[in-house]
Amino acid sequence: MASEIHMPGPMCLIENINEQLMINQEALKILSAITQPVVVVAIVGLYRTGKSYLMNKLAGKKHGFSVGSTVQSHTKGIWMWCMPHPEKSNLTLVLMVVKALGSLETVDKKNDTQVFALAMLLSSIFVYNTMNKIDQEAINLLHKVTELTNLLRERSSSDLDEVADSADFVSSFPDLVWTLRDFFLELEIDEQVITADEYLENSLRPKQGTDQTVQNFNLPRLCIQKFFPMKKCFIFELPSHRKKLAQLETLRDDELDPEFVQQVAEFCSYIFSHSKIKALPGDIKVNGPRLESLMLTYVNAINSGDLPCMENAVLALAQIENSAAVQKAIAHYDQQMGQKVQLPTETLQELLDLHRATEREAIEVFMKSSFKDVDRKFQKDLVTQLEAKQEDFCKQNLQASSDRCSALLQGIFGPLEEEVNQGIYSKPGGYRLYIQKMESLKKNYYQEPRKGIQAEETLQKYLMSKESVSDAILQTDLILTAKEKELEEARMKAEAAQAEAQKLEEIRRQNQLMMEQRERLHQEQVRQMERDRANWLAEQQRAQERKIQEEAKRLEERLKAENRRLQKTLRRLFRQQHHNYYSLVGHHSCQVV
Repeated sequence: MASEIHMPGPMCLIENINEQLMINQEALKILSAITQPVVVVAIVGLYRTGKSYLMNKLAGKKHGFSVGSTVQSHTKGIWMWCMPHPEKSNLTLVLMVVKALGSLETVDKKNDTQVFALAMLLSSIFVYNTMNKIDQEAINLLHKVTELTNLLRERSSSDLDEVADSADFVSSFPDLVWTLRDFFLELEIDEQVITADEYLENSLRPKQGTDQTVQNFNLPRLCIQKFFPMKKCFIFELPSHRKKLAQLETLRDDELDPEFVQQVAEFCSYIFSHSKIKALPGDIKVNGPRLESLMLTYVNAINSGDLPCMENAVLALAQIENSAAVQKAIAHYDQQMGQKVQLPTETLQELLDLHRATEREAIEVFMKSSFKDVDRKFQKDLVTQLEAKQEDFCKQNLQASSDRCSALLQGIFGPLEEEVNQGIYSKPGGYRLYIQKMESLKKNYYQEPRKGIQAEETLQKYLMSKESVSDAILQTDLILTAKEKELEEARMKAEAAQAEAQKLEEIRRQNQLMMEQRERLHQEQVRQMERDRANWLAEQQRAQERKIQEEAKRLEERLKAENRRLQKTLRRLFRQQHHNYYSLVGHHSCQVV
């Protein structure tokens, strides 16, 4: 994230060593970590023209890019400073300063031009910093750089009109901001006050005419206008007294010319408000890794003697980005299939359905990360790789199913094989027992889950491999059964004879038992008759005794009844006598009276 970028100061990004461009790997790592779109502001101009001061102002710092105060130039090349955009949180600001351009130490002017062009290629806002005024020398220098755009064209033709027709290419070219330092002219044309932008447009206006001199005059201007449809001009007064310019970065704003302070503020405000994201043809937004890829492509091309071609750079970037997108999609596919697929699958369709769903996800991942996939070349390559992975998964699925089923068969049928080795089934009827056990174990095998698509084939191969064992058991069973049959017949005859003898002995024994039983019954009957007679006599005696007792009891009852009758008669006679007595006494008493 941009907020995580921490560069306390600028560092050399590309150094010019012995006329070869060398990239600082540490700076490259910082670029590669930027995931946001970048706004690249590059400033180019002759050395000692105040480029660093303006860039430090954009960085919001008083110190940073070194502000030269001596005649010695600093490390040649491009210096970089990355930071969060001060006004747009979703962007990263990359400031680039080309150092030592046109210095006295420079031997190869061609190399200066290449560094100049490289800064233009990498930037989205290109600041061309010159001194005093717009003159032919400054225009020629800018034109010389734009001539390198012959290498940026999508066609190799040098015809300017063909370049002008490439609207997609021009749209990816940076905006031009021309800054004029220590400006001393009056902004007037024909006694009319003009703006700095009008001054720039007028300076780039071609002349009428067709002669060679006019054409030579017009060519750089037409080229600049074609490649920089967006142009802006800023003029800057002399910041302070020339004696103080050596300490410019230490001076406070109140020690500087107010006009200069205001002009710098307007410059910074414009850069921030018109921040243009670095883009490639096709409106492809550039982030840190893409900027890194572009830089590597351009620098390698320059160092190898091949001038950097925008088309080749974009194709190289597309190659890198789309290859990475393919790998990202493949990684997503591998990760998802690793999580979702449990080999072996029950059916081939289950695996194919998982593949198709994950394939769609992988293509979506690719589409989000790819760009300029011409003719869907990389997408087709991705599909080819995914098809190969599908085929590989199918092979793995077959192998996993085969391994799983083989392990199951060994576990389930292993004990049976051991029993066969021990000869348990080498007996009459062993074949039937063997077949019954095989059928039982087959049921156990079928009940096992997740055997996969090789389940039946593996089982049948196993059963076929055991046919010789089954045949051997059958043959042994038949031989032993025949011998057992002969033995069984002899045994049955012996048993029949023995049974007949036992039967006769049993009849004899039964007859003996019956005779003994009859004798015992006779004796028992005699004893029973004696017991019955004794019981009858005893019963007769008891009956007689009961009869005597009953007669005595009845006699006793009659005596008791007679006694009660006599007692009753006596009482009645007594009462009667008593009554008669009183009746007599009463009669005599009446008579006396």
